[in-house]
Amino acid sequence: MAGHSKFKNIMHRKGAQDKKRSAMFSKLSREITVAAKMGMPDPDMNPRLRAAINAAKAQSMPKDNIQRAVDKASKGDGDNYEEVRYEGYGPGGVAIIVEALTDNRNRTATNVRTAFAKNGGNLGASGAVSHGFERLGLIEYPGTVGDEDKVLEAAIEAGAEDVESDEDSHQIWVGIENLHPVARELEKVLGEAEGVKLAWRPSLKATVDADTAATLLKLIDTLDDDDDVQTVWGNYEIPDDVMEKLG
Repeated sequence: MAGHSKFKNIMHRKGAQDKKRSAMFSKLSREITVAAKMGMPDPDMNPRLRAAINAAKAQSMPKDNIQRAVDKASKGDGDNYEEVRYEGYGPGGVAIIVEALTDNRNRTATNVRTAFAKNGGNLGASGAVSHGFERLGLIEYPGTVGDEDKVLEAAIEAGAEDVESDEDSHQIWVGIENLHPVARELEKVLGEAEGVKLAWRPSLKATVDADTAATLLKLIDTLDDDDDVQTVWGNYEIPDDVMEKLG
């Protein structure tokens, strides 16, 4: 979790893609199927499906896997998943939002509650922490597409609201209604994005020390290991020197 992206989904931490590729593909497939069921199975006519497919491609998910996930929705196959959001506090009072797709709400709630309880946190009621976040669109690019000035200029031209860059990546923030129009404009200049999705951006970030960070990252890992959990957002910031101590 480098630079300004320390509150991003744990799936984007270095090395996590390789370790958890199978589980990641399962989650990506689930999102593709749900998106295709909720709208048209054509990504050109379904922005959520287009974002899900782009996310899958960014993780090198095979085309056959993507097509199977779309076909499941078209044929009415597979389980019916519902979207559920959980909110709570991690160690050090860090605010955490967990987004899940589940076919068994009781199972998922129990697993999420247990993860919080065993790792220095507690699950709150709906709305407990989301008031401290903005619901925005997030477009992600690797640092290799260009320097901060190039990406900032492209983002301004496309109509983005804010850009956060570090040596590894660029996060471009937009209003929800502008997510896909801005993404299309950016694609003309920067190429296809690594991620195009709805996100929770904290209004204020909480800097955590080494002890808190160690427990917090264990909580996020535990949540992310749950098959039902799609994304984990938080308002924490881990300084680079603390990350180095944690290895």
